Amino acid sequence: MTEHRVQNALGAAFEGVDASLPPPGVALYRGKVRDVLGKGQRVLLVASDRISAFDRVLSSIPWKGEVLARVSSWWFEQTSDIMPNHILKPADCGGLDVLAATGRAVAARRCDMLPVELVVRGYLTGSAWRDYKAGRPVSGLSLPGGLRYNERFPAPIVTPSTKEASGHDKPCSGQDLVASGAIDAELWREVERSALALFARGQELAGARGLILVDTKYEFGLADGRLLVADEMHTPDSSRYWYAEGYASRLAAGDQQRELDKETFRRWLVEHGFSGDGPSPLIDDAVRAATALRYFEAYHALLGDEFEPICADAQAAERALASSLRGVFTPS
Repeated sequence: MTEHRVQNALGAAFEGVDASLPPPGVALYRGKVRDVLGKGQRVLLVASDRISAFDRVLSSIPWKGEVLARVSSWWFEQTSDIMPNHILKPADCGGLDVLAATGRAVAARRCDMLPVELVVRGYLTGSAWRDYKAGRPVSGLSLPGGLRYNERFPAPIVTPSTKEASGHDKPCSGQDLVASGAIDAELWREVERSALALFARGQELAGARGLILVDTKYEFGLADGRLLVADEMHTPDSSRYWYAEGYASRLAAGDQQRELDKETFRRWLVEHGFSGDGPSPLIDDAVRAATALRYFEAYHALLGDEFEPICADAQAAERALASSLRGVFTPS
C-alpha cells in the first residue's frame, strides 16, 4: 500500500453504517469504532474507519476497519483451541463468509457482555507506568520497587476496569469486582485464567513474527451459559506491540521502544495538547495518512501478507454490507 494511494483514499473512508441500511426488525447501535446490527441472538459487527483516542472519536482512517476486522478474526482462529469466541461460521449464515465479502464485518452470537474489561500487561508501560511512577497501585496491585520504564514483569498481570456508560472506564481490582457483586468469584477466576492463557498464545505467536505483545484488552460475554471471548482480539487498537529487535538496548538506554500500534497517534495528540479533555487538535491529512500506513504495517507484520482492501471505498463497503444482511439474519 503506497502513501499516494492512501492520500487518494482519505475522502473515501467508511464513517459507519447508514441508518437506512438495516431492514425492519434489525436494530442499529453505534459504538466508538464499531457499529452493531442485531436481531434475535445474532449480530453483525461492523468495524468502521473511525479512530478514537482517550474515549473520543476524533477522525477517520481509510481501511482501518478492514485491518481491525481481519486481524481480529485471524487471532480468534489462532486461539479457538484455548476458549470459544463469538464468531459465527459461514455454515451458520447460509454459506456466506461475511468477512470475505465485506472486509470489515463479522457475524456473531449475541452475548451478555460482562460489565468489565481486562488489560493483561506483560511490561511496565502506559497508564501502569504512570500509576507506578506516582506511587499508586496498578488496579489494586502493589508492584515491587525499582522497576524500570518498559521493563518486563516476572509474570503478566491482569488489570480490570469497570465499563462506564459515559466517560472513562474506572480501574479496579478483581477483588473489588467480586466484592461489589459485579461478577461471581468463580466466574472471575475463569475469566482471569482465560485472559492469561490467551495472552500467552498472543505473545508466543507475536514473538514468532519478531514482535512483542506488550499488553492487550479482552472482553468476555456469556452465551447459553458458556463463557466466550468477544469484541476484538490483539488488534493495533486494543493492543500494544513493540518490535523485539533492539528492545534490550532501548530499555537500557531508557529510550522509547519501536511501536506498532495506535500509541503513536495518541502521543501526537498529547504533544498537541490533547489528552481527552477540551477541544481536540485539527488532525490533518498528513497525520491521517501516516496513521493509515502504520495500521497496514501492523497488518503485514502480524499476518505476513501485504494489506489489500476488499472494498475499495465507502460505497463498496455499504453495498457489501447490504448484500450480507440476508445471510446473517436468516437462520440456516
